[in-house]
Amino acid sequence: MDIVALRSKVTFQKNETVTDKYGNHKNAWTDYYTCFATIGGEGLASSKEEPVAGTTVEEASMTVTVRYSAKAAAITSTGFRVVFMGELYNIENIDHMNFRKRSLKFACRRERR
Repeated sequence: MDIVALRSKVTFQKNETVTDKYGNHKNAWTDYYTCFATIGGEGLASSKEEPVAGTTVEEASMTVTVRYSAKAAAITSTGFRVVFMGELYNIENIDHMNFRKRSLKFACRRERR
């Protein structure tokens, strides 16, 4: 793994149930882990344009590669998302890079708002 390429700051957020002062439960995204990563694959072949409600919307995807750590290894594709440069990305796939415990690669797709 090329350490010099880890120059983009990303934040992984976790979907948790929080309780307000009245005791109501609701889902909220809380910051879980912030680290530096290598961003790659912007504009992959899997990125495409789709017509949605009469307009053309870009479906952008990218990969996020981070150094291995216990917190990063606990990230799943169902309960977490990535925040990069103010944009939200859903995690679609996690590659453990042959389980060598050196790096993790997350395949992400931009969330439409």
